[in-house]
Amino acid sequence: MPHKIIFDTDPGVDDAMALLFALKSPEIEVLGLTTVFGNSNVEATTRNALNLLDFAGRPDIPVAKGAGVPLVIPPHPTGEFVHGDDAMGNIGWHAQTNPNMHVVEQHAAQFIVEQVMSNPGQITLVPVGPLTNLALALQLEPRIAKHVKEVVMMGGSVLHAGNVSPLAEANVHNDPHAAALVFRAEWPITMAGLDVTEAVQMNAAYFDELAAGGNRFGGFIRRVVAFYQQFHVDWYGMPDGEVHTHDPSAIAYLIDPSIYVGQQWPVTVPTDGPAIGATIADRRLRFWQSPKVNCLMQVDGDRLRALYKMRIRA
Repeated sequence: MPHKIIFDTDPGVDDAMALLFALKSPEIEVLGLTTVFGNSNVEATTRNALNLLDFAGRPDIPVAKGAGVPLVIPPHPTGEFVHGDDAMGNIGWHAQTNPNMHVVEQHAAQFIVEQVMSNPGQITLVPVGPLTNLALALQLEPRIAKHVKEVVMMGGSVLHAGNVSPLAEANVHNDPHAAALVFRAEWPITMAGLDVTEAVQMNAAYFDELAAGGNRFGGFIRRVVAFYQQFHVDWYGMPDGEVHTHDPSAIAYLIDPSIYVGQQWPVTVPTDGPAIGATIADRRLRFWQSPKVNCLMQVDGDRLRALYKMRIRA
C-alpha cells in the first residue's frame, strides 16, 4: 500500500523537486498540500503549490493555505535570496498559471486535523518547511498525535553545523516554538536534517541528465534550479553547480528507508538564547524523557541520486 501523505510545504525550489519526486513515485499517494511561510510569504508559497500541481497535471490534489507567521517570535526574512523573487528560481511565477484552481476553504491546520481524524493510522505528515501548521493542528486537536501514522520531516541537525545560525537549521529556526511542540508530541518522527541533506549533492551534470531527451519534469527542475545553484556558489563555494539535497530527502526516506541509517534520540528545541531553533539530541539517553526521534545520520548518496533520476525520468 502506498504511503498516504499530506505534504506540508513552502515552495521553494527544493520543495518543487520533492513534490515532483513524490508524484512520480508509486509508493506515495499525495492526499493534499498544506502551505506555510518560509521560502517566501504564504501567499507566494500557496501560489507556487497550485502552479506546481497545474504543471504536474494534478489539479485534483487539494491545497490548503496555512500559517503566514510563526507562533510566537517575529518572522525572520523569507528565503527569496535563496529561491528567487518568485521563490521558484525567478521563472516568472508571480501569478497563478491556472486561475481556475483554488485553495480549499479550511485552514491548513484544520485540513490536517480532518484528514487525520477521518483516516486514523493511515496518514503520514511530511513537513518540509517551518512546523507551524503541525503545531497549530496539535493545538486544535491533540489526539492527532495518536492517529497519525508518522511524521517524516526535513529540518533540524544533530551534529552538522546550522545553516542559519551556528547551530540551527532554517525550517526549525523559523518557528522554534512550533518545533518544540512537534518534538514533544507522542507521534513517531523521522528527522531528515542537515546531517544527511548536506551530505548529498546534485551538480550541473546531474541536472542535465535529468533533463536529457526533453524529459518534462527534468527540464522543469533544471530550469528552476539555476538560481538555487548560484546561491550555493555564492554561499557555500560550490564549484560545479552542486546543490544540497534537502526536501527530496524526506520523500526518498519514505520510498526506501534503507538508503539511510538513523539513531533513536530524544530531541529538544530551545526557544530563546543563542541556541534558539537548534535541534539538540540527547545522545547519551540520560537527560530528557521526551519521545525518541529517528534522527537520520548516514545516507547512501549514490543510491538516492539514482532513485531520484529514475523516478523523475520515468
